[in-house]
Amino acid sequence: MTPADLSRTVLHAVRRAVDEDVLRAPVPARVRVERTRPGGSGDYACAVALQLAGEAGLPALEVARILRERVAAEPGIGRVEVTGPGFLSFTLDAPVDRDRAVLDAVRERGLAYGHGDAFRGEALRLHHAREVRAAVTADAVRRLLAAQGARVRVGCEEAGAAEEREWERLGASPDAYGPDVSGPDVYGAGAPERIVIRPVPAGATGAELLERLGPDAARWGLLRPAAHDRAALGPDLLVQGEANPLFRVRYAYARTRALTRNAAALGFASEPEGVAPAGPPAGQGPAPHAGPAPYGEPPARPLLDLLADHPGVLLAAARHRAPDRVARQLEAVAHAFFDFHDSCPPLPMGDEKPSAAHRSRLALAEAAGTVLAGGLSLLGISAPAHL
Repeated sequence: MTPADLSRTVLHAVRRAVDEDVLRAPVPARVRVERTRPGGSGDYACAVALQLAGEAGLPALEVARILRERVAAEPGIGRVEVTGPGFLSFTLDAPVDRDRAVLDAVRERGLAYGHGDAFRGEALRLHHAREVRAAVTADAVRRLLAAQGARVRVGCEEAGAAEEREWERLGASPDAYGPDVSGPDVYGAGAPERIVIRPVPAGATGAELLERLGPDAARWGLLRPAAHDRAALGPDLLVQGEANPLFRVRYAYARTRALTRNAAALGFASEPEGVAPAGPPAGQGPAPHAGPAPYGEPPARPLLDLLADHPGVLLAAARHRAPDRVARQLEAVAHAFFDFHDSCPPLPMGDEKPSAAHRSRLALAEAAGTVLAGGLSLLGISAPAHL
């Protein structure tokens, strides 16, 4: 069960309690769950009972007990406790089950892993200044909000045709710019919410950045810093080495693709849980036996945790209009992937035969690659399979 799954499970419990007339309070649009802080109980915690107590006319502890009864029996949840003034603390099923669920979710959703419906039904209008960083940031925020179900339009009433062409070359959607979209006919009844995107200006034009850096490095340089920080747009963005975070993220993705190609050449592939693995080509010995995937290898833990947290990171980035959060997440995933790759090689070495361990490691590496490619796509940056 991923954090997004847990959030939906708690929200469903609230709806059930309201439908059964046990809880008399409006059902919130979304429920937030967070990783338990050091010293806390369980894997995740939620303050929804404190949020609902006032309108329900009940103590928060009573609301938490009502919800606990309806969440505890859900698949994937090992234990639910009521802690403090009314927090719900969740301990999920055994880590190996959680890990498999995360990898299954990445495999099933592909590049859309982490996308959700938290903003479904919301109509938003992003307005940005007549400046390249604002334009590129607005485009990335549009992508993030759309991935969470929102209907979004971007506008800059003052932009000229030449500037729009520059922004389009930087990857911004060409139909996102145009006349004011605040009228009620854009999305139906009612005007969309208007959000102003105003980061610290880049200090360069789009044409200058395209000439010096190209679209991918320019977008990374504009989006990686928080909106209140100045963008670093120097030649370091083009360095093909580990010191360049953009190169490291893209190289990690390219490496995951190379692992898949090389595994196929060796006659094996990662397989979903419960599916018998493909045997090696004729003449290379018997197929390895299927068995429980050893996701418990210690070097895998940081990477698995980052993949599990990815949906929450995307939702937070959309909610706070902060694409820099996605960039930092990708850097962390790339770093954890290389640590895992170096400690637990996904490919057999020397005279080794492909084993269940290699298949499970390859599955984790491929999941990391999927998350890296999906995150780069939301930032409007390409993910090359060869680098």
